[in-house]
Amino acid sequence: MRVLLTVQMDTAKANKAITDRTLPGTMKSVFDRIKPEAAYFGSQDGMRTAYIVFDLKDASDIPSVAEPFFQDLGAKVTFMPVMNFDDVRTGLEKFGSH
Repeated sequence: MRVLLTVQMDTAKANKAITDRTLPGTMKSVFDRIKPEAAYFGSQDGMRTAYIVFDLKDASDIPSVAEPFFQDLGAKVTFMPVMNFDDVRTGLEKFGSH
């Protein structure tokens, strides 16, 4: 299932990870496993935030994705199912066939 992972990083912990130069390694370790379709970085609610779209193959994968962000960055992590336009079109076709 395609999901949007939002990672809001605790400012103090992210500052330390930037100073210690560990932030890129944390991101890379997760990205190497999930192979994101897209990743964008900005701010939300005044916090450094990553927006990552990837295919969550199984719900049991959630801890291995979320824990590095929780433990290394004190992050607030959310997973939200999302669709691209092809998914929406297919869903609407299914809806129309009922």
